[in-house]
Amino acid sequence: MKKVVVLGTGGTIAGKASHASDNIGYTAAQVGVAELLAHVPGMAGVLAGRRLVSEQVAQVDSKDMSFAVWQSLLQRVHAHLQADDVQAVVITHGTDTLEETAFFLHSVLPAAQINAKPVVLTCAMRPASSLSPDGPQNLLDAVAVALTPGAHGVVAVCAGSVHGAADVQKSHTYRTDAFSSGDAGALGYVEEGGVRLLRNWPLVPVNQAQIAIKNIANQVSWPRVEIVMNYAGGSAVVVDALLQAVPGASPLRGLVVAATGNGTLHQDLEAALRRAVQAGVRVVRSTRCAQGRVLAAQHAEFAHSNGLSPVKARVTLMLELMEA
Repeated sequence: MKKVVVLGTGGTIAGKASHASDNIGYTAAQVGVAELLAHVPGMAGVLAGRRLVSEQVAQVDSKDMSFAVWQSLLQRVHAHLQADDVQAVVITHGTDTLEETAFFLHSVLPAAQINAKPVVLTCAMRPASSLSPDGPQNLLDAVAVALTPGAHGVVAVCAGSVHGAADVQKSHTYRTDAFSSGDAGALGYVEEGGVRLLRNWPLVPVNQAQIAIKNIANQVSWPRVEIVMNYAGGSAVVVDALLQAVPGASPLRGLVVAATGNGTLHQDLEAALRRAVQAGVRVVRSTRCAQGRVLAAQHAEFAHSNGLSPVKARVTLMLELMEA
């Protein structure tokens, strides 16, 4: 009998408030994943005879997501995907950093695994205690996506939309349909338990260099990479401060700059970034725009993010620096 493994990490989907009418004053990560699954009507019908197995990997508000949780989650996802009787892995997660976790897993899980089986992250914008929680429907949809014939890759499911890990971004602070894939568009939509696919399931190139999972699991101190932003009146102060040694903190190894528009930089910030490069810091240029990618050839001395958002470019740079 095939099974679907659901890994819980906390988040709003597991949150509780003192009143059912309160959708913002809740405490995240209060309900265990097994209890969440027990309150999803219609799950047996979606499973169609498959077993549902749950495991609590962490119980955190995703704004406080840590590298330690990433390490544990990666190992558990990898282990379950290796099992012949596991058809898919579903992860419950907070919305704040879901896009970073999804992209991290997309970047480090072996291509052979996620090109064969799906890893589906889901979430909620309302706590479990809400008068009208969105978590149960999102969980039901996530399992439906996970069991769709041919499904593979790391994807996120929220409010009936399916997004690829490389494109998904949280785009709204409050509404239940909080995620977007920018100008790439959603992969598809979940409609009454069926998936209407608009684009192909995401594939990871089999020749893509990936850091070994065992190296990540044994990583005690991750390379320190920070994000700075360009804006009107931008200055060198933040970059220069980051370059200073801080007692008890690891030295700065990388900077991702969320540039304006098509990668433009204030002249003072640009000068500071050049000083950072001279000091041995890797600098990657992204854009703060929600759609599009940096195409300009200017500032060639700074690597560009290959279309990744600043937070995802940071994940990529940290992984690259681990191998440096």
